[in-house]
Amino acid sequence: MNIEEFFELSAGKWFSHRTSHHLAFKQSEDGKSDLVISTLAADHPEVIKLCEQYEIHPSSASCGARVTWNGTMEWDEEKHSGSTVLVTVPDTKNPDEGKLLREMGYAEKAPVAGTYKMGSDGALMLITEYETMWSEERLWFASPNLRMRVSVLKRFGGFSMASFTSEIRMGGTPASEKANAAANSVNATAG
Repeated sequence: MNIEEFFELSAGKWFSHRTSHHLAFKQSEDGKSDLVISTLAADHPEVIKLCEQYEIHPSSASCGARVTWNGTMEWDEEKHSGSTVLVTVPDTKNPDEGKLLREMGYAEKAPVAGTYKMGSDGALMLITEYETMWSEERLWFASPNLRMRVSVLKRFGGFSMASFTSEIRMGGTPASEKANAAANSVNATAG
């Protein structure tokens, strides 16, 4: 599976359930969200705008997505909602890895660029360095309608949080046949 197929397969409405382990506090916390992921073509105005913001020529982008979320976390019971645009800029020598541009980061509410790498197992690895922390996330499809995520967040001085997330497709845009076939072929070779 390549990055474009991964984004295509991710398109749609998802129910997300996350368990986060706050290592410093020795406590865990559950969170639930509704996610809506829409793919954006490489020549979409929002993709072009984000590339220009990072001073990257828009023709370097391979695909993009708009991610919108609305959810709650167990500790604060506040509504957590927002939206961001993601754009992939593949490495010219190895398109299975490259830069991931974000309109807004998840850990810090500011624009941030990280790196991505597509594994031979169809998993997407994201690494993002912020000013005060670093995050690593691995996403994969157990099936076309079940996406999994594990992540670690490290602040200066050590790991501060680890989380596991399961995301269940609730409807919306069905994945393309090509993306479904890519997911199923990865799962067949992994099993």
